[in-house]
Amino acid sequence: MKRLHRLTAILVKLQSKKIVQAAELATKFEVSLRTIYRDMQALTDAGVPIGAEAGTGYYLVDGYSLPPVMFTEKEANALLTASKIINTNNDQSLINEYHEAIDKVIAVLKTTQKEKLKVLEQRVFTYNREKINPSTSLSVIQQAITDYRVLEIQYTKANGEFSKRKVEPLGVYFTNNTWIMIAHCRLRKDYREFRTDRIQNFIETQELFPPKQFSLEDYYKRYAEAHESSDIFTKKTTDIGLS
Repeated sequence: MKRLHRLTAILVKLQSKKIVQAAELATKFEVSLRTIYRDMQALTDAGVPIGAEAGTGYYLVDGYSLPPVMFTEKEANALLTASKIINTNNDQSLINEYHEAIDKVIAVLKTTQKEKLKVLEQRVFTYNREKINPSTSLSVIQQAITDYRVLEIQYTKANGEFSKRKVEPLGVYFTNNTWIMIAHCRLRKDYREFRTDRIQNFIETQELFPPKQFSLEDYYKRYAEAHESSDIFTKKTTDIGLS
C-alpha cells in the first residue's frame, strides 16, 4: 500500500474508533511500529489534531471531522452484495436502515461507479429457501442496547402463551434465519432470550438501566459450563424464546 493511501486509511480508522493502538495499525497495514510513528508525525505536521496517551493509543481531538469518504469500486461492490444478503434476513427494520445507508454511499460515488454498480445490482441474487417469520423490532432493540433503555414487550412463547414484561436488552444474534434478543427479564429476574418474530408489540420506555458487564462470549461460556452435554446446548439454541 502506498503511503498516501495508508495515511488516508489511518485517518478513517482514527475517526471510526475512540482509541487506536499503534500495534493495531502496524498489524493492519503490515508495516513496522516505527513506520506508524512516522505516519502519525506526518499527519500531525499536516495539521491533523491527533492526541496520544502513553500505553493507550492515538485519538482524534474532539471536534475534528474528515471530509466525506470516497469509496473504491470494490468497497461499493461489497456493500451492494451485503445489501442483497441483508434482504434475506427476517427483520424489515434492518433492511430499511441498510438501504438508507446504501443510498448515502451511492450518492458520493462517481457517475462511472454508479453505472457499474447498477449493472452489478442486476447480476447479484440471493435466495432463502426457508420460510421466515417477519420482524420489525431489531433497530429499536439495537438502539436500546446502546442507550441502556428498558423495553416493554408483548411476547408470544412457542406454546402460544402470551406475556407482557419489561426487559433490559443486552445483545442480539442471528441464527436459523431469526434474530434473537438476549435481555435481563425483570419478570423472571434472570437472562432470557426472545425471538424478535414473536415480539408482538414493544414500547420504548423512558427508563434507563445501569450498564452491565456483558459479552456474548461470556454469556455462552457460562451457559456451556452450566450444562454437562453438548446435546443440551444444541437444544438451547433451537428451542429459544420458551421462557
